[in-house]
Amino acid sequence: MKSSNISEVLNDALEHGRKYISEGNIATYIPELSKVDKNFLGVSIVTTDGKEYHAGDWQQEFTMQSISKTISLIFALEHIGADVIFTKVGMEPSGDPFNSIVKLETKSAMPSNPLINAGAIAVAGLIADRYEFEEFLRFVRLVCGRDTIVVDENVYNSENGAGKLNRSIAYLLQSNGVLEADVEKALSFYFKMCSLNINTFDLANYAAILANGGKDVRSGIQLINKPVLQIVKSLMVTCGLYDGSGEFAIRVGMPAKSGVGGGILALAQNNMGICVFGPALDVHGNSTGGYQILEYLSKELDLHYFS
Repeated sequence: MKSSNISEVLNDALEHGRKYISEGNIATYIPELSKVDKNFLGVSIVTTDGKEYHAGDWQQEFTMQSISKTISLIFALEHIGADVIFTKVGMEPSGDPFNSIVKLETKSAMPSNPLINAGAIAVAGLIADRYEFEEFLRFVRLVCGRDTIVVDENVYNSENGAGKLNRSIAYLLQSNGVLEADVEKALSFYFKMCSLNINTFDLANYAAILANGGKDVRSGIQLINKPVLQIVKSLMVTCGLYDGSGEFAIRVGMPAKSGVGGGILALAQNNMGICVFGPALDVHGNSTGGYQILEYLSKELDLHYFS
């Protein structure tokens, strides 16, 4: 596809997405996030042959929030191993909101998957017990292609102060024998990874690596092993947009991961990585404008994996 066509479609997708901003609301349960302008909307594409496309507020920084769960899972699988990780978390969609505690009390002591809060806290505990956060941050900077990514301290402090439900989840995981790390150490790691400041270009770079078989699209260096990619991308399809994952798979048809900061990362296999940002969220915690941008791109650029 010609570059001019992608640029034109991207701009059209952005204008389409703007129509849906009014349907969403800012995440207010994290006080610092409530200060963000809900009308921001931006998008970046990085193709597997290294081309870049941007539209809207793509340079606006936002916090990674739950998108970071894919990177922490990759880091854990690469450094600790799947045999350890999946004794602490499952591989199944939860069908519940991302911060639900219900199944931990009624069905299984082990979180359903690593992309809900309970599962990500369990994974964060495994990492925090073995590695310093700076080592994880170096990996984030590597896959995002920018060495100036840092924690937004205001958001971190806000999450740490307001994170009562996540604390409850962590202590329940500890009492169930799932979380062996110190609760506050695990939560500190978890809140920091969620509070990393990025823009859509950073995450489109990362998504392009996922789309390119784990290889950096510019250097060709293998940054993520293929067996790890298989696990992570499969979970992104089934669990990446929480209890909205099934509908997203039908309507958009790309492995993806959302965050309540307003970002959604998506990838078209062997084709491109995409990241959208729009802080107005639907009831599932997914960007309303960003979702519509991705659906538009999927249709116009024929990116649905079942096409």
